[in-house]
Amino acid sequence: MSETGRSEIVWRPTPEYVERARITKLMRAHGVASLAELQRRSVEDPAWYWDAVVKDLGIRWSKPYTRVLDVSRGIQWPRWFEGGLLNFADNCVDRHLDAGRGGKPAIIWEGDDGQSRTLTYAELGREVAKLANALKRLGVGEGDRVGVFLPMSPEAAIATLAIVRIGAIYTPCFSGYGAGAVASRLQDCEAKALITADGFYRRGQVVKMKETADEAVAASPSIKHVIVYRRLGREIPWTKGRDLWWQELADKESAECAALPVSAEHPCLIIYTSGTTGRPKGAVLTQAGFLIKCAHDFSYLMDVGEGDRLFWLTDLGWLMGPMLLTGALSAGATAVVFEGVQDYPKPDRLWGIIERHRVTVMGISPTAVRALMPHGPEHVHAHDLSALRIIGSTGEPWNPEPYRWLFENAGKARLPIINYTGGTEISGGILGCFPIAPIKPCSFFGAIPGMAAECFGEDGRPVRGQVGELVITGTWP
Repeated sequence: MSETGRSEIVWRPTPEYVERARITKLMRAHGVASLAELQRRSVEDPAWYWDAVVKDLGIRWSKPYTRVLDVSRGIQWPRWFEGGLLNFADNCVDRHLDAGRGGKPAIIWEGDDGQSRTLTYAELGREVAKLANALKRLGVGEGDRVGVFLPMSPEAAIATLAIVRIGAIYTPCFSGYGAGAVASRLQDCEAKALITADGFYRRGQVVKMKETADEAVAASPSIKHVIVYRRLGREIPWTKGRDLWWQELADKESAECAALPVSAEHPCLIIYTSGTTGRPKGAVLTQAGFLIKCAHDFSYLMDVGEGDRLFWLTDLGWLMGPMLLTGALSAGATAVVFEGVQDYPKPDRLWGIIERHRVTVMGISPTAVRALMPHGPEHVHAHDLSALRIIGSTGEPWNPEPYRWLFENAGKARLPIINYTGGTEISGGILGCFPIAPIKPCSFFGAIPGMAAECFGEDGRPVRGQVGELVITGTWP
């Protein structure tokens, strides 16, 4: 694709995309005629916008907030949803059970070895409650930190939801980390417990996760308990009195556990950015902030709603892992979770997942697309991707060739690629594309509503048509 090709519009929304889009319904409900008007109003009056979003998304509060936003201490110290109490897990599980969605699939998992499992919302709710009760019995409570070092699995969702259900805070660790990287995160957040697995498969090989966890825990004196998910059933080293089998622990517990109402600003997770210098930096994301921003972005950019099946090629240790689970479960949709890699055991593995599980919204990074390209487009064409209607992308900039390859082969030149960028500390995106706006290759339509994004030059003033620094001049939850 030439530089001229980059500036050409390759996708325009059909009337069907516009009509079904959740962002269309939000705009119509508030008399907003265009995305430009929505963006302008959202940053001029963030209290109006985020209150409208909360109501449109059906976020449930145990106690309603009395004030949306207080910036009396300065824009850098906002207080959101003052007086309100809610629980992240209540909004991702219980709210759907109460709405009669208990029999619908919440999570579909596929392992590296081809195994698969499906959990309904009712089954997910029971497993979350049992693990939450087990954590409480071990002395984990409100404000305590728990490390989560697990492969992408239903247990990753159960663990994170159980932790936040009782007001504790989770710290996700990338499943491929060595002991030093895991230990640095456990040490920094002073985690009280660690949830891990005996191992998992990657490209057909056993990854000895428990041994890595043991080494990390040896350097992390705050850890009192290690809960182990039996993924492989292999023999592993065991420290009596500290190590506990997940299933044996949870099976003793009740499948009823009330979600603890917490303030909007109560921490939900501490996730670490790798950083360019020094130790990893922990970003504290709040129960209301992460829930609402993530639900917002997946609902209005990726157009995820009840009945959708959302897949993202990611890991729990990267923000997109928690976002995959949150984006799907907050909407009453299904999260499709994959343990393996995109081209094992055959080059068509990814496309087989999309076909088998009737994925409607998929997410992939440019790097993963570049890795698939040498295998040839015939592996894409061999599968029925007719359920797919939106492709998301994040993680790095595109270059034209892989973008065009994905657009023409997976999307048949008829599906939008929703390019999306933000940051770990943002709880989501800053810039993106929309299912109701034209799309140019490798580009963004503009700032995401609610994000007061600007491009500043070296003199600290806004610039257009030249390279500058991305700056956010307003606040968001």
